[in-house]
Order: sequence, then C-alpha cells, then structure tokens
Amino acid sequence: MSENSPQDPFVSATDTTVAAEAAEVLGSVGDTSRGVTRIDDVVVSKIAGLAAREVSGVYALGGGAARMVGAIRESFAGSASTVQQGVSVEVGERQAAVDVAIVAEYGVAIHELAEAIRRNIINAVERMTGLEVTEVNVTVHDVHLDLGEDEEPHSPAPTELAPRVQ
Repeated sequence: MSENSPQDPFVSATDTTVAAEAAEVLGSVGDTSRGVTRIDDVVVSKIAGLAAREVSGVYALGGGAARMVGAIRESFAGSASTVQQGVSVEVGERQAAVDVAIVAEYGVAIHELAEAIRRNIINAVERMTGLEVTEVNVTVHDVHLDLGEDEEPHSPAPTELAPRVQ
C-alpha cells in the first residue's frame, strides 16, 4: 500500500478524514468512529465540587440551607456524598457551565478566591472530561469566622459601647 492510502482496505480516505476531523472537534466526548461518550451531569458536578474544595480559603460548599440538609444527610448511615453540595451544572454535548456556592474563610480576598475557584474548576473539568467550560459562576453565601469550638462571638456590654457620634 502507498503512504497516501488508508491502512484498512475497508476504510476510505474520506472516512479517515471525517473521523480525524470529528476527533479533533470533539476531543474525548461525543460520537467517534468507535462509539459514543456521554458524561452525566453528576460526574461534572462531582469534579467541580472537588476542584472547588481544593482551593485554599474555601471553608464549605453551599449556602446555609444546603449545608444544613447536607449535615442531616451525613448523619444517616449509607448516605450519599456531599461532594456535589452547592454545585449545579448544565452539560451539553461539548460544553459545560458550572454554578458553585461557597462559604469563604474570613480574611481571604474574596475576588481572588472566586478567580482561583473558577480557574481550578475549569482546569479539572476540561482535563478530565474534554468538555469546554463556558462559565463558572461563584456565589459567596457566607464568611466563616474561626472562633474555636468553645468560643462565642463577643458581644460588648452596653457600657462598653462608645457613642457613635459626639
């Protein structure tokens, strides 16, 4: 066979070109000459949740209600993992969009934290799934104050309050 002819006598040059173009466009998802790859929303959601948790400055995922439900769910034996808590995704054939809700540690620059979360989620999802991440929306629901286990926030007594205006 010449170098320009396909190796498989049953595959034409046109079929080879079409398959190569499809693989180039689709990456690791979609139709290929050997089958179809579908990635469920739950997979992308778990990847995004784990990627968000890896970022220093993220105390928890989810808002108050989601975290409360997650704590109740964790108390039951055999409950599902809370990796997806606070994460919602839309997954198409070639693209994904992610919304993540977090609680930030007190003292971190929230705008830098959001950008780091965004970058980490995009890198993880694109690397692991081959999907293009079109957007990652980060909502900060709360800031966690590390007061220790026994400490309560200090409320000054009325006599400790200085007048606001003199």
